[in-house]
Amino acid sequence: MSATTAVHSLWTTAAAIDPISKIDAPKIEYGQLAPILIVVGAAVVGITVEAFVPRKSRYYAQLFVSVVALAAAFAAVVALAANGYATTKAGIAAMGAIAVDGPALFLQGTILLTALVGLFTFAERRLDPEAHGNRVDSFAAQAAAVPGSDSEKKAVKAGFTTTEVYPLLLFAVAGMLVFPAANDLLTLFVALEVLSLPLYLMCALARRKRLMSQEAAVKYFLLGAFASAFMLFGIALLYGYAGSMSYAAITQVVEGTVTEVTPALAGTMGNDALLLIGAALVVMGLLFKVGAVPFHMWTPDVYQGAPTPVTGFMAAATKVAAFGALLRILYVVLPGLRWDWRPVMWGVAIVTMVVGAIVAITQTDIKRLLAYSAISHAGFILAGVIAATPSGISSVLFYLAAYSFVTIGAFAVVTLVRDAGGEATHLSKWAGLGRRSPLVAAVFAVFLLAFAGIPLTSGFTGKFAVFKAAAEGGAVPLVVVGVIASAIAAFFYIRVIVLMFFSEPRPEGPTVAVPSPLTMTAIGVGVAVTVVLGVAPQYFLELAGDAGVFVR
Repeated sequence: MSATTAVHSLWTTAAAIDPISKIDAPKIEYGQLAPILIVVGAAVVGITVEAFVPRKSRYYAQLFVSVVALAAAFAAVVALAANGYATTKAGIAAMGAIAVDGPALFLQGTILLTALVGLFTFAERRLDPEAHGNRVDSFAAQAAAVPGSDSEKKAVKAGFTTTEVYPLLLFAVAGMLVFPAANDLLTLFVALEVLSLPLYLMCALARRKRLMSQEAAVKYFLLGAFASAFMLFGIALLYGYAGSMSYAAITQVVEGTVTEVTPALAGTMGNDALLLIGAALVVMGLLFKVGAVPFHMWTPDVYQGAPTPVTGFMAAATKVAAFGALLRILYVVLPGLRWDWRPVMWGVAIVTMVVGAIVAITQTDIKRLLAYSAISHAGFILAGVIAATPSGISSVLFYLAAYSFVTIGAFAVVTLVRDAGGEATHLSKWAGLGRRSPLVAAVFAVFLLAFAGIPLTSGFTGKFAVFKAAAEGGAVPLVVVGVIASAIAAFFYIRVIVLMFFSEPRPEGPTVAVPSPLTMTAIGVGVAVTVVLGVAPQYFLELAGDAGVFVR
């Protein structure tokens, strides 16, 4: 028998034993993935709009598509929660890739509402004076044009606008929706890239101060790429340790409850170095995203250089998604390593709270001040993460919801204070703002008081919840440091309020632009949420408590 015939007969025998019909089709629960699918679908529609809709109509078409998509996705999240997917029907969807449970749905709802409010600031076109008879927004007329070049001037004259920011926003939101719900390491990494890449691009698109904006984007991209590489290396080590990407399988290996042990797995299971280094690298990637010290160096530069609507959206939504993913990794995958990761997280939380609060005192730019404020808030939220109790999870969920709306509102106010060069972000320009525009200064003061954690604001309720959870979890010294850091932070928030209301306004000082209803809505929602969560938080605390159980 010739070699060819032998191979052919082997092939036909193998085919007879294992017919192709045995390959199972993937089973996807489209209903449970509806919020993510709606946003991804709308982002693809947004790209199509860029290709086929005339330039004059793109702004309205993109705004319509984005608003409808975010609202529909939020409605889908509410429907899933109402049907019990946050509690009794919580489970794993998409062949083990996505968890549909209380924390995932709560965080997805928060991200979608935050994105919807942030979208209104993206769409604002009344703050800058009209250029050549065309209304302009915060974004570059033509992103590809070199700053200051003839092609940029021609684009401005022609009234071009970068409407691509709307599909970019939707892609970022899609990544953020998957990130806290990811149930295996590969899905986690893909979600990280899908949420990060649009943010890198949007940071470079400021209409004013374009070189600073592009510098911010390059810094964010380079540091983000490093963080992604560390995380990917950690994922590889965890895969080597457990022989699986699935959270459940890694948990079983960590806790020693594996039923089937292959010879290859037996060789690596006892290697704790793989587990500890891999877990450390993955957590490092997540701490970079939340802006915790010492992975915070990108935060002030990127917050200052990015267009302010992007800064607000990024500061609020990315933190929610990243803390969601961090909670799931620590509580679902690594509860067996609690004694290893808690001391490290103690150190990170303390340094983050203290460095954020102290360095913020020295800042002279309002956006950089809010950036260091965001760093110290990451430390406060980590106090809730460290609690390692159900009340720790619910307190973190509540804090993230409260913090995200205060942040978007604060950055929306920053867009209103303007001089000839665009936004007036230097603190000296804000002197006497309370006399020029009492309403805007009062609203900003409300947000600053919420950041400081003054009673009757959402910030106080959130801080009280995380500190209470941390104290119950045995982290009393951490709470003491947190209270001291809060007191230091209160100094620079109050300083800005004093500057606005008790300083003489300068004659050449900035003006306060009158925004369209879009920005008014964003600021109004921010104030409403801040006051409601401060005065009557009980319903929302209970909601976070009910949603605080991870599916395993």
